[in-house]
Amino acid sequence: MEQPSFFRFLMTKRNPGSYDPIAQFANNAFFDMSFPKQSTNFDEISKYLEENADYIPTMTIFDDAWHEYLDAI
Repeated sequence: MEQPSFFRFLMTKRNPGSYDPIAQFANNAFFDMSFPKQSTNFDEISKYLEENADYIPTMTIFDDAWHEYLDAI
């Protein structure tokens, strides 16, 4: 079975009414048309976010979401 992409996992965390940082990250990533949607690579996604995603206030949020992703797969 193929590993789901990080983006696909992240979309399960969407919750437009939530103040949870991972939910807010997911909500914003949903509208990011350039997000590497097929990637399962930490370095690729991290680099993309650091260079392009002004909607994520701290990379700790991505790190926390990544750990949840690894636990889920």
